[in-house]
Amino acid sequence: MANAAAIRNQIDEVLSSYKLSNEQLEYVRDQMTQNLFNGLHGKKSSLKMLPSFVRGIPNGKECGDFLALDLGGTNFRVLRVKLPEKSDDRVEVDSQVYMVPETTMRSTGEELFDHIAECIEDFLTRHNLADASLPLGFTFSFPCVQNGLDNSFLLRWTKGFNATGVVGKDLAGLLHEALERRKLQSHLTYSVKVKAVINDTVGTMMTCAYTDHDCTIGMIVGTGSNACYMESEADIKTLKKEQRLAGNGRMCINTEWGGFGENGSLESIRTDCDRAVDKESINPGCMIFEKMISGMYMGEVVRYLLLNLVRQAGLFGGVATDILKTKGKFLTAFVTQIEADRSHQLKACSQILDCLGYANTTLEERSVVREACVNVSTRAANLCASGVAALVLRSRDIETKLPALGSGDASRFRITVGVDGTVYKKHPRFRFLLSDKVSELCPNCDVTFRQSSDGSGKGAALVTAVACRLGENIEADFTTEDGG
Repeated sequence: MANAAAIRNQIDEVLSSYKLSNEQLEYVRDQMTQNLFNGLHGKKSSLKMLPSFVRGIPNGKECGDFLALDLGGTNFRVLRVKLPEKSDDRVEVDSQVYMVPETTMRSTGEELFDHIAECIEDFLTRHNLADASLPLGFTFSFPCVQNGLDNSFLLRWTKGFNATGVVGKDLAGLLHEALERRKLQSHLTYSVKVKAVINDTVGTMMTCAYTDHDCTIGMIVGTGSNACYMESEADIKTLKKEQRLAGNGRMCINTEWGGFGENGSLESIRTDCDRAVDKESINPGCMIFEKMISGMYMGEVVRYLLLNLVRQAGLFGGVATDILKTKGKFLTAFVTQIEADRSHQLKACSQILDCLGYANTTLEERSVVREACVNVSTRAANLCASGVAALVLRSRDIETKLPALGSGDASRFRITVGVDGTVYKKHPRFRFLLSDKVSELCPNCDVTFRQSSDGSGKGAALVTAVACRLGENIEADFTTEDGG
């Protein structure tokens, strides 16, 4: 018994660094808040705080036909989104998935955008829109800087793309030029105007805001992680004079919170496993927050944690198999499967461990593996909650200056967070842990989480619809246009 107790103590000690107190989470929340402030004011910050030039959320008055383009990998989609005159009616969405050949991904920018234009034309023809005039929202999931809603410039390619002549260029301009070249070849009469270029986080917020006007925060927790929120335009000090509008309005800020902690603000809670994952990644020292919460890294953090339990607590008799020692062999999907399994013998865990070279494991060993998964995923949800709490409290501060979307109860602040991503959707406990912890970190706030449906597609169309509603010269106050 003494030996068993000693082993248990060693296991608890290894796992203890993943159990964050509310005091630690409040520290993370406050550090996030400080970085939000610094980024808005052009000071040194690990948050990029990029203006999106999205100046309003849907108010139910948007209607009509819109095109949307969702490009972020080898598959991309073209969508037609039909918004009804009454927001209670069903939004109609037609979509078509197209492939981007690898040769096109690595060719010239002209060839890439010609391919996109060809696919848009094919979609329009298929849906009897060959002579239509339609505004288009472009979800472009690559690092960009924006100078306007339809004025976005590629900073660098990722995800295997490397088309030449695109970095530093106006994406809407490249697409317009390609569409004009295509029309000359086909002799069709359609007219497509790019009205907005956004990322998927903004699209998530806009999709949820269409039916819930309290939604002014968007968040992705999937392979990667990011968040956006509606900020007071007057407090975005990085905006140039010519980019500002008269009046006290709001603008959506893309925080790029995956990079939070790159300035060392999370060092007090990072573990040896976090540092090992970071060191072995393709971008050491970058995306520190994302590496602690997102699906791309969660399984790898668990793998390193299991190796520590083998070495320090004698898990599996102190033996680490070659498979367990191999990078990427413990998938984030394993975390979800293990935690979702409620069988007495933890059969899913047994099958996964068998694939990792551990046959005939004991129930006690499988229980420790499950504990490791629970600790890592719980920490991820709690850290995510700290980030959300910072945005909620910032939003509450904004509302004291720009009354809008109020609940009618002065003692409590009401807000909705639109969420998308595989971790949030598929992990059996993540959403509940997140909601509960946000409630603890945001006293006197009613925070609702709403799962997005096709934020990267429908959201781009909604951004375009709002832009069309507000017009090019937006004179109306955000609080008037979108107050609920």
